[in-house]
Amino acid sequence: MIRPLLPRCARALRATSTAAARRPSHALPALPALPALPALPILSASASHAARRMYSIQPEAASTAKPVDVDPSKLVIHKTTNPKSLVDPSTLIFGRNFTEWTQTEGWRTPTIQPYQNLSLDPATCVFHYGFECFEGMKAYKDKAGNVRLFRPDKNMERFNKSAARIALPTFSPSALIDLITRFATLEERFIPDQRGYSLYLRPTMIGTQKTLGVGPPGSALLFVIASPVGPYYPTGFKAIALEATDYAVRAWPGGVGDKKLGANYAPCVLPQLEAASRGFQQNLWLFGPEQYVTEKELITHPLDGTILEGVTRDSILSLARERLAPEGWRISERKITMAALAEASAEGRLMEIFGAGTAAIVSPVRTISWKGKPVDCGLKEHEESGEIALRMKGWIEAIQYGDEEHDWSHVC
Repeated sequence: MIRPLLPRCARALRATSTAAARRPSHALPALPALPALPALPILSASASHAARRMYSIQPEAASTAKPVDVDPSKLVIHKTTNPKSLVDPSTLIFGRNFTEWTQTEGWRTPTIQPYQNLSLDPATCVFHYGFECFEGMKAYKDKAGNVRLFRPDKNMERFNKSAARIALPTFSPSALIDLITRFATLEERFIPDQRGYSLYLRPTMIGTQKTLGVGPPGSALLFVIASPVGPYYPTGFKAIALEATDYAVRAWPGGVGDKKLGANYAPCVLPQLEAASRGFQQNLWLFGPEQYVTEKELITHPLDGTILEGVTRDSILSLARERLAPEGWRISERKITMAALAEASAEGRLMEIFGAGTAAIVSPVRTISWKGKPVDCGLKEHEESGEIALRMKGWIEAIQYGDEEHDWSHVC
């Protein structure tokens, strides 16, 4: 999956969950503060949940700590007195321009307020033990000017799974969708009404308990930041080259590769840099002695705990079963090895390969380097995408922008 990292965003939704916490008796001196960044707006909410002291010797505290649910009816909006000017849509680059709000203060009183820095104690558990998870989703504007979200229920379902896996509190999916809907509607002036443009939304949850003891966090912060973004491919599709990576493993059975944790991304950067130094745009992660392919194609790897439960992946499979199966296509979720892909390519049976994700919808692949040799992925020299990738992109965009009425599109 190709998923570029995003810099700091200008607006955010935020919520906190607190419980009895114990600070270490001695704190290390803090490093000098970085220069202040321009003030931008924020959406936030706070909540508390009952829990005993969170020492690592009391792991049962994670299951007994029940957060008060998010209540959208208590939303408070603090508008900025110095709103950020709009940006020419043609100058937007993915992840570079941001809106002006962030969510602070927690579950009980959601607020939208000017963007500002977070102030966290140096002993906060997210810094030491990686208690962090996030989501990636977009808001679109249709021809009538309505703001739409694409399958937000799937994002919330995955967000809760990620949070629960690392002992962070969960939340009501419908409540957070309500808050994000109101947040996106408030920021609709930052959503260009052109195809390919959208407002990228990044819900994030972090553990905020101030302790160096390892255990379930007694407090947490949930916030949402946003960024107006342009097309991933502003001049049209550009097929990429992948390097099949077998010297490093992204995920393994029983691990957390299927959860959207920040800790899953940092270890992948070095292999990406190494692949880039050899002229490749991304890694194709292999696993085990059989070197199973763990990326997502129409013959796609099953959800066995080693790949993310992608919303775009699920959408492509659903549309394929609905619209391609009647045309004679067989849609299957099964493991496929790199050797099998190379054999299909050599025999001329490999029609196309593409990745899937929120950022680009689909990302066509031209070649894969495996064991030092190129594996052709079916595209002709003048082609940047195969037929199926193009059709999938068209179908999904039509739903996202409201050209096709579909229950996947949530009108704000």
